[in-house]
Amino acid sequence: MSKVKVFYNSACPVCNAGIEGQRRRMQARGSCPVEWVDVQQNPRAVEELGAELEQVRERLYLKDESGRINVGVDAFSELFQRTRGQHWLGRLLRLPGLHLLARGGYNLFARALYRWNRWLKHW
Repeated sequence: MSKVKVFYNSACPVCNAGIEGQRRRMQARGSCPVEWVDVQQNPRAVEELGAELEQVRERLYLKDESGRINVGVDAFSELFQRTRGQHWLGRLLRLPGLHLLARGGYNLFARALYRWNRWLKHW
Protein backbone atom coordinates (compact mmCIF):
# COMPACT_ATOMS: atom_id res chain seq x y z
CA MET A 1 0.00 0.00 0.00
CA SER A 2 1.27 3.48 -0.87
CA LYS A 3 1.94 6.07 1.77
CA VAL A 4 0.40 9.50 1.89
CA LYS A 5 2.85 12.01 0.37
CA VAL A 6 3.02 15.61 1.49
CA PHE A 7 4.81 18.01 -0.84
CA TYR A 8 6.10 21.17 0.85
CA ASN A 9 8.69 23.90 0.44
CA SER A 10 11.37 23.99 3.16
CA ALA A 11 12.82 27.24 1.75
CA CYS A 12 9.83 29.05 3.27
CA PRO A 13 10.60 29.34 7.00
CA VAL A 14 6.91 29.59 7.95
CA CYS A 15 5.98 26.55 5.84
CA ASN A 16 8.93 24.54 7.11
CA ALA A 17 8.12 25.29 10.75
CA GLY A 18 4.50 24.24 10.20
CA ILE A 19 5.49 20.99 8.52
CA GLU A 20 8.08 20.17 11.19
CA GLY A 21 5.47 20.73 13.90
CA GLN A 22 2.93 18.55 12.12
CA ARG A 23 5.52 15.85 11.53
CA ARG A 24 6.43 15.78 15.24
CA ARG A 25 2.75 15.61 16.23
CA MET A 26 2.11 12.74 13.85
CA GLN A 27 5.17 10.78 14.97
CA ALA A 28 4.42 11.31 18.67
CA ARG A 29 0.85 10.10 18.28
CA GLY A 30 1.55 7.15 16.01
CA SER A 31 -0.53 8.60 13.18
CA CYS A 32 -0.50 7.27 9.63
CA PRO A 33 2.87 7.06 7.90
CA VAL A 34 3.64 10.00 5.63
CA GLU A 35 6.35 10.53 3.07
CA TRP A 36 7.47 14.15 3.38
CA VAL A 37 8.67 15.49 0.03
CA ASP A 38 10.64 18.72 0.17
CA VAL A 39 10.41 20.34 -3.26
CA GLN A 40 13.26 22.69 -2.42
CA GLN A 41 15.59 19.69 -2.10
CA ASN A 42 13.87 17.64 -4.83
CA PRO A 43 12.26 20.00 -7.39
CA ARG A 44 11.62 17.23 -9.92
CA ALA A 45 9.24 15.56 -7.45
CA VAL A 46 6.49 17.92 -8.62
CA GLU A 47 6.30 15.99 -11.89
CA GLU A 48 4.44 13.31 -9.94
CA LEU A 49 1.73 15.88 -9.23
CA GLY A 50 1.43 17.24 -12.75
CA ALA A 51 2.06 20.70 -11.26
CA GLU A 52 4.63 23.41 -11.76
CA LEU A 53 7.33 23.88 -9.12
CA GLU A 54 6.15 27.41 -8.33
CA GLN A 55 2.61 26.15 -7.65
CA VAL A 56 3.91 23.65 -5.11
CA ARG A 57 6.18 26.25 -3.54
CA GLU A 58 3.10 28.38 -2.96
CA ARG A 59 0.64 25.81 -1.61
CA LEU A 60 0.76 22.54 0.30
CA TYR A 61 0.03 19.42 -1.79
CA LEU A 62 -0.99 16.01 -0.48
CA LYS A 63 -1.24 12.87 -2.60
CA ASP A 64 -3.28 10.19 -0.86
CA GLU A 65 -2.92 6.42 -1.03
CA SER A 66 -5.25 6.18 -4.02
CA GLY A 67 -3.35 8.86 -5.99
CA ARG A 68 -5.86 11.67 -5.43
CA ILE A 69 -4.21 15.08 -5.08
CA ASN A 70 -5.38 17.65 -2.54
CA VAL A 71 -4.15 21.25 -2.52
CA GLY A 72 -4.12 23.98 0.11
CA VAL A 73 -6.86 23.76 2.74
CA ASP A 74 -7.97 20.40 1.32
CA ALA A 75 -4.42 19.07 1.82
CA PHE A 76 -4.40 20.30 5.41
CA SER A 77 -7.82 18.81 6.04
CA GLU A 78 -6.65 15.42 4.77
CA LEU A 79 -3.47 15.64 6.84
CA PHE A 80 -5.41 16.56 10.00
CA GLN A 81 -7.86 13.71 9.43
CA ARG A 82 -4.90 11.32 9.42
CA THR A 83 -3.43 12.74 12.65
CA ARG A 84 -4.60 11.31 15.96
CA GLY A 85 -6.14 14.07 18.03
CA GLN A 86 -6.76 16.31 15.02
CA HIS A 87 -9.52 14.36 13.22
CA TRP A 88 -12.04 16.95 14.39
CA LEU A 89 -10.05 19.78 12.79
CA GLY A 90 -9.96 17.94 9.46
CA ARG A 91 -13.74 17.48 9.57
CA LEU A 92 -14.27 21.09 10.64
CA LEU A 93 -12.35 22.37 7.61
CA ARG A 94 -14.73 20.37 5.39
CA LEU A 95 -17.92 22.07 6.60
CA PRO A 96 -19.39 23.91 3.57
CA GLY A 97 -19.39 27.51 4.82
CA LEU A 98 -16.22 27.18 6.83
CA HIS A 99 -14.47 25.38 3.97
CA LEU A 100 -15.15 28.32 1.67
CA LEU A 101 -13.82 30.83 4.21
CA ALA A 102 -10.80 28.69 5.09
CA ARG A 103 -9.93 28.15 1.43
CA GLY A 104 -10.16 31.87 0.68
CA GLY A 105 -8.12 32.81 3.73
CA TYR A 106 -5.49 30.15 3.04
CA ASN A 107 -5.16 31.17 -0.61
CA LEU A 108 -4.66 34.85 0.32
CA PHE A 109 -2.14 33.97 3.02
CA ALA A 110 -0.28 31.48 0.81
CA ARG A 111 -0.02 34.03 -2.03
CA ALA A 112 1.27 36.75 0.30
CA LEU A 113 3.75 34.34 1.91
CA TYR A 114 4.95 33.18 -1.50
CA ARG A 115 5.56 36.78 -2.61
CA TRP A 116 7.34 37.58 0.66
CA ASN A 117 9.65 34.58 0.22
CA ARG A 118 10.39 35.55 -3.39
CA TRP A 119 11.12 39.12 -2.32
CA LEU A 120 13.58 37.79 0.30
CA LYS A 121 15.10 35.54 -2.38
CA HIS A 122 14.59 32.32 -0.43
CA TRP A 123 14.67 30.60 -3.83
